[in-house]
Amino acid sequence: MPVHVVWEITLACNLACGHCGSRAGARRPDELTTAECFDIIRQLREAGTREITLIGGEAYLRKDWLEIAAEISRLGMLCGLQTGARGLTKARIEAAYDAGVRAIGVSIDGPRDIHDRLRGVAGSHDQAMRAIADIAETGIRPGVNTQINALSAPHLWDIYRAIRDAGARSWQTQLTVAMGNAVDNAEMLLQPHLIVDVVEDLYAIFEDGLLHDFRVLPGNSIGYFGRHEAQWRSITEAAEPWQGCTAGETTLGLEADGTIKGCPSLTRESYSGGNSRTVSIAEAIGNLADRTVRRDGNPGGGFCATCYYYDFCQAGCTWVTHSLTGRRGDNPFCVYRAGKLRDAGLRERIVKTAEAPDTPFAIGKFDIVLETLDGKPGPATVADTAPRSVGATHLVVCEQCGQFIANTEPVCVHCHAEQRAAARSRLERVQDVHNLLAEIDSHSHGIHALVDEISAR
Repeated sequence: MPVHVVWEITLACNLACGHCGSRAGARRPDELTTAECFDIIRQLREAGTREITLIGGEAYLRKDWLEIAAEISRLGMLCGLQTGARGLTKARIEAAYDAGVRAIGVSIDGPRDIHDRLRGVAGSHDQAMRAIADIAETGIRPGVNTQINALSAPHLWDIYRAIRDAGARSWQTQLTVAMGNAVDNAEMLLQPHLIVDVVEDLYAIFEDGLLHDFRVLPGNSIGYFGRHEAQWRSITEAAEPWQGCTAGETTLGLEADGTIKGCPSLTRESYSGGNSRTVSIAEAIGNLADRTVRRDGNPGGGFCATCYYYDFCQAGCTWVTHSLTGRRGDNPFCVYRAGKLRDAGLRERIVKTAEAPDTPFAIGKFDIVLETLDGKPGPATVADTAPRSVGATHLVVCEQCGQFIANTEPVCVHCHAEQRAAARSRLERVQDVHNLLAEIDSHSHGIHALVDEISAR
């Protein structure tokens, strides 16, 4: 069921981002008509979709974007907008609200100079920051998205403070991925071994944000299974681990010409389920089934092929891994993997070996190079020292170290604490609570009896 759909309603854009995976700028020559869009909205509602996020390019450059938003809202689905915010005036924001848009995310990629450099337009940072305040004044709870790369990574605290003070209440962070313009400008890509420090910074910001009614949300490309996973991945109080890429399962992506994909960022060549002009949404979902991570049979590559978590994680974000090597399953940007390598005196680096074609969502080719921490050649391969658990059905949190482990583990693979003893300890505490409640109940009955006796005198 495509619970959440991200829909590129036009490829037209008024920015010139050096990291844009879709190479947005000019609109597609064969974009869907208003009537075709309405039919898709109806089909998505019938398929069980609950939320549709409109993107571009820049979604509001399409003349009928408010009609599309209103139809989504009319059929009972949440309509959101993701925007670079150049030209997103207060009047446009108010019109979006009137059309039923109830979530707007603004892209902020650094302090003014870094943001304007990445976005390719002077003044775009100031316009985006102003839009955050205007969105909040309109009555919509504003969010921010940030691409983390070699330019923005050193400024995460500065970005956080600026957007929080501007009125943003949530911040989704994601990696700049090796696709489209980012392949052309590969020097801006974050090197994988730096992800450990990035996640430490983000988690410190996450904790600070909780004190200010502000939520840091790690995007699908940020993770996985580091020491903070149990604290910040879930949007509820329950500890929920990364469950693997949901492209084609609970998420769906649409391009402006009707191409239907498991995720809006994936290449159509490998991940298209068809075009809405020739297949229904239901048929496209069926066509995508064998390309979801739980059904494609991919055994993983590199360290991921031996990773303790692979059966659950499936190498993280498909977009990240497929864009690097042309095949999903080998993710050097995983914080668990990078941390394990660092502990072994190793690190990984990506090196571009082929350019990307000059088309939307095009990928090049990168090698993943294993080396020592000081940059000398490393071994050809390295494996996880924690072997996969056999027969595990889910992950639980170790009470001692707080990291996720398989539910079948008698001893934590990370801190070596005995898990069955911990389980007994929890049961004993539960029994203590029951005994205490029984004692309180007994005393309560005694008090009531005494009151009745006194009243009868």
